[in-house]
Amino acid sequence: RSSAYSWPAAMNIFRLCGDMLHLWSIILLTFKLQKSKSCVGVSCRMQEMYAMVFCFRYLDLCWSYISLYNSVMKIVFITGTIYLIYLMRFKIPICQTYERTNDSFQYELYLLGPCALLGLIFTEEYALPEILWSISIWLEAVAIVPQMVLMQTRREVENLTSDFVGCMGAYRAFYILNWVYRYFSEDYVNYIGWIGGLIQTGLYCDFFYYYAKSKWYGNKLVLPGAQ
Repeated sequence: RSSAYSWPAAMNIFRLCGDMLHLWSIILLTFKLQKSKSCVGVSCRMQEMYAMVFCFRYLDLCWSYISLYNSVMKIVFITGTIYLIYLMRFKIPICQTYERTNDSFQYELYLLGPCALLGLIFTEEYALPEILWSISIWLEAVAIVPQMVLMQTRREVENLTSDFVGCMGAYRAFYILNWVYRYFSEDYVNYIGWIGGLIQTGLYCDFFYYYAKSKWYGNKLVLPGAQ
């Protein structure tokens, strides 16, 4: 698993685009919070899930060195996500705008247990790093759910927030293209990652429709209300 984010091994244009979109999403959200001094419409609980994803997946930083690219990307994703949580939970005045009532999806109740169970069932080896890697795949597949619930509650989504979510979805879409490319060029197979990635991308489909529509017509993104 430590080969993730290695250079040049297993690198191609699709993977590089995915990595850069993921990085850009973190930069966009950090810029939004710092500029507006507000985290209205942003789910801190989504960031908490991603912090777990990265800490579980990149545990090998403690004992394995693959490349500078590998290490830098892992550290940036971990520290960048934790910094976003800090801004929303503790940094005044940003934390004073955090919508705790609306950002209330209980991932610890509905998602952590099933993802941990799936990770245990589908891990390739019953070693702690492998189990945590497997859990991280299932957690990432559904990590967008708190943000989607929050946006559905608010309906009207700010431009930078919608761009951030759009980059997160596009990053995973490029990773699917990367897997297709590697399957045909390297006979690469990773069933757990593929299933998790498809679930994750599927959760974005409805959002992408309204996001693309808002960009095409130059309007603010407004999601339909629950019936």
